[in-house]
Amino acid sequence: MVFDSTPSLFNNTRSSSSDPYSEEYENAMIVRAHPLGTARANNNVNVEGARGPGLEPCIGLEFDSADDAREFYSVYATRVGFRTRTGQLYRSRTDGSVASRRFVCSKEGFQLNSRMGCPAFIRVQRRDSGKWVVDQIHKDHNHELGDVEESRPPILPQRTPTGRKSSAKVSSKSKLKFLAEVDDGQPCFSRSISFKRIKTGGDGGQPKAEPYAGLVFSSVDEAFHFYLRYADEAGFKTRIGQLFRSKNDGSITSRRFVCSKEGFQHPSRVGCGAFMRIKRQDSGTWMVDRLQKDHNHDLEPQTRTHTKSSTASKKFIDEVNGGLDTLDLSEINNGVRSNISQGNNIGSEWYHLLLDYFQSKQAKDTGFFYSVQVDNGVCMSVFWADGRSRFASSQFGDAIVVDTSYRKTNYLVPFATFVGVNHHKQPVLLGCALIANESKESFIWLFRTWLRAMSGCRPKSIIADQDMAIQQAIAHVFPGTRHRFSMWQIRAKERENLRSLSNEFKYEYEKCIYDSQTNADFNTMWNALVNKYGLKENVWLKEMYEKRESWVPLYLRGTFFAGIPLNESMESLFGIFLNAETPLVEFIARYEQGLEQRREEERKEDFNCSNLQAFLQTKEPIEEQCRRLYTLAVFQIFQKELLQCYNYLGIKIYEEGTISRYSVRRCGNDSEKHMVTFSASNLNVSCSCQMFEFEGVLCRHVLRVFILLNMREIPSHYLLHRWTRNAEHGLVCDVDSGVSCQELKSLMVWSLRETACKYIESGTTSIEKYRLACEIMREGAKKFCRQR
Repeated sequence: MVFDSTPSLFNNTRSSSSDPYSEEYENAMIVRAHPLGTARANNNVNVEGARGPGLEPCIGLEFDSADDAREFYSVYATRVGFRTRTGQLYRSRTDGSVASRRFVCSKEGFQLNSRMGCPAFIRVQRRDSGKWVVDQIHKDHNHELGDVEESRPPILPQRTPTGRKSSAKVSSKSKLKFLAEVDDGQPCFSRSISFKRIKTGGDGGQPKAEPYAGLVFSSVDEAFHFYLRYADEAGFKTRIGQLFRSKNDGSITSRRFVCSKEGFQHPSRVGCGAFMRIKRQDSGTWMVDRLQKDHNHDLEPQTRTHTKSSTASKKFIDEVNGGLDTLDLSEINNGVRSNISQGNNIGSEWYHLLLDYFQSKQAKDTGFFYSVQVDNGVCMSVFWADGRSRFASSQFGDAIVVDTSYRKTNYLVPFATFVGVNHHKQPVLLGCALIANESKESFIWLFRTWLRAMSGCRPKSIIADQDMAIQQAIAHVFPGTRHRFSMWQIRAKERENLRSLSNEFKYEYEKCIYDSQTNADFNTMWNALVNKYGLKENVWLKEMYEKRESWVPLYLRGTFFAGIPLNESMESLFGIFLNAETPLVEFIARYEQGLEQRREEERKEDFNCSNLQAFLQTKEPIEEQCRRLYTLAVFQIFQKELLQCYNYLGIKIYEEGTISRYSVRRCGNDSEKHMVTFSASNLNVSCSCQMFEFEGVLCRHVLRVFILLNMREIPSHYLLHRWTRNAEHGLVCDVDSGVSCQELKSLMVWSLRETACKYIESGTTSIEKYRLACEIMREGAKKFCRQR
């Protein structure tokens, strides 16, 4: 790119009083830019000069084309120290032509590991004159800037094509003309000419074939790679679209490969209609039966990064279809890839196994989601979650456990689970993964994928290992979410680092950790402990003290963890079904068996809650209220606190306006006391023990005060919906997740789907129940009609 700096191209005055933009840009410098190789020979500013104190983007800067604007912004970015890419485009409502374009920092958005939502961009708008003018700009970045290598697509080739060797230098005009001649004699209208656009095949230098209806392939793998090569030469990216299955046996009968800009699910997508569909023939081959070559956007040359990988990885990529959101492989490969340097702990044979399983599940479960991490064309980590897990996450995803206990021993497969706690206080599956390695990038991808599968509903708390890669990934993907270290890992570290110390030390250590009530108490006891046993220089204890807010109960009680105990590990969701010795051929069967057992236990509790009632042990109205609302398991916890409250004495020690404070202590034990603060104006209450904040159930100290105040009902905001019998019906209203309208719709879909599935299961057990189910649906349909 060079800039035309002749006086005639600078204008600080209005050209016409009728120009609608003249007043706005009255004092703006108008600069016309030309692509490198087409500017006049007497220009004295070039690309190299732009790296010095060159021009900066500003409102009113004018270009002959959008390509010129993009090239200018790329030169500016190289000088300043960042990379760019093309962002959204906006079309005219009149004729559909491109009306404006955005060029953004490469770190804009969050779709890839390397992106961090940078807001820097320029937007150019097409005027009636045909020129493109900068009308919006944001220069500030949210990341450090530094020297970058120029990564713009080459405008001119650096060497002559194979078969036309020449040692003589060729002028720019000659090169442009030469390229146009090679390309079948057809003129090239692209400002950026990519050498790949004219790449010839190996058979006599003939251009590679283009797709056409009737083209036959021996496999889906062959068809997909053919379309990838064609797209690379034509100048667009691809991804895998819909698949269609046989109604008889569920096998795949046809597949679509589409332009990456198909659809509107992402800002970069513009509803492009280009695609190629292949259909399976009786002979086992695949034939192109539908084809659309026309695009509704500009085509741009790309850098091919489809490197060779193992046969298993390539075939798996061919079949990747991420449930509701298809995986854009070309977009991932052509983006800024994460540097995964620790290899892959997943054997290639696992991808075949999982692919077959995912396809069979997706045919039955429309809510099934899976995704694959791809690095340089090679499959890495894998994540999946069925519709029930995704729905459970919308209800019980406020406190989750990321179980990577496979790392405790030499597991054959790096299997990890996302686990929550349901309304029966049972572990519930929220997603599964195979983790390729333990790098920060792998865990960032994993957490982002889980978040995408769960419609962006972020948890309040996460229990996970304390490894630095996991800590950094959680801080990156879940800012504001409290990370608590896994107890099993802490116990293992304690055995490793403290095994040589006496039982007396271990007793005092446990007392310091679990009996401290205030920050001052903990610091005093900890310092006394390390001084007494000469452990001031113990590296592990120093590290754990610095991280005390992530594992010491005193600092965690104020965060909601669904009551998961602080001094013990949560039981493994799959128990004995999956272990270190589980062979490949048995993995899926054992996984399904373990999952079904857990869900059967949940169904039993649902049945018990619907048909059984707990005995009341007091005459307090609040006990009857909670028995009616809570599940049996949660009511048992509440009832225990209610019975215990009679062993405590509450004394009002402060009152000002509507605020009262009570000292609640255990009878006969003055050392066990807590402070309860109550507001009569809004019925808010808090206790220094923080049981409600941690578990979501009111403590004995608060209940003692409620009885003193003769309160006959517990305020509704202290009865969490997630603990009620109807937690799986309707939406969780007490979780402030700030969901969007689209996310809310997803939650409603999952809620209705899960409820319908339960009725379907019951309605197919007998003819009588089937007829009853049909009658219920007919009555429901009538009510819907009346609502309209």
